[in-house]
Amino acid sequence: MGIVERKYAQALYDAALEKERLSEVRSGLADFLEAERTVPELATVLANPELDSASKAALLEDLLAGDEPLVRNFLRLLAEKKRIEALEEIVREFEVLVDVGEKRLRVVVTTAQELSEEEARSLVSRIEAATGSQVEARRHVDPSLLGGLIVQAGSLRLDASVRGRIEKLRTELVEIRS
Repeated sequence: MGIVERKYAQALYDAALEKERLSEVRSGLADFLEAERTVPELATVLANPELDSASKAALLEDLLAGDEPLVRNFLRLLAEKKRIEALEEIVREFEVLVDVGEKRLRVVVTTAQELSEEEARSLVSRIEAATGSQVEARRHVDPSLLGGLIVQAGSLRLDASVRGRIEKLRTELVEIRS
C-alpha cells in the first residue's frame, strides 16, 4: 500500500466520519467496485490513458448522479488526479481505517483440521481479550500444517503450527552448521 493511497483513503474516511456517512460510503464504494467487475468496459474506459481526466470525471458524474455525494465526488477527484486505477487499493485502506475506528479486527485462522464451533468461539474470545477488539474470523484448513494454527491479521502473522516449528528448527540447525 502506497502513501498516496493511504492519504486518499484517510481523507475519504475523515470526510465520511465527519458527515456521519461511513456506512453509505462503504456501500457506495463496494457497489462501484462491483460495477467495475460486472462491466469490465467501465474499468477499461477509466484506465484508458488516452482519455483525458476531465472526460473520465464527467463520465463518473453521469454514472453516479443519484449516488452518495461523497463517493461521487471522491471518484471524480480520483479521475481528475489520474488516480482512479488505484481505487481498489484505496478502498482496502479505507476498510482498514473503518475497522480500526470500529475496533474490529479481521483475522484468518488456518488450522490443520477443522475447528469445532466451540473451539472457534474460544479462539476468537481469546483474540478479542488480547486485542480489545471485536474479531471477525475466517477459517481455513491446511492439512500440511500437521497441527497447531496460524493466525493472520493484516500483515501480522502468528505461526503456532507444527510445520512452522519444524521450519524454524531446520533454519536454526542450518545456521548452527554454518
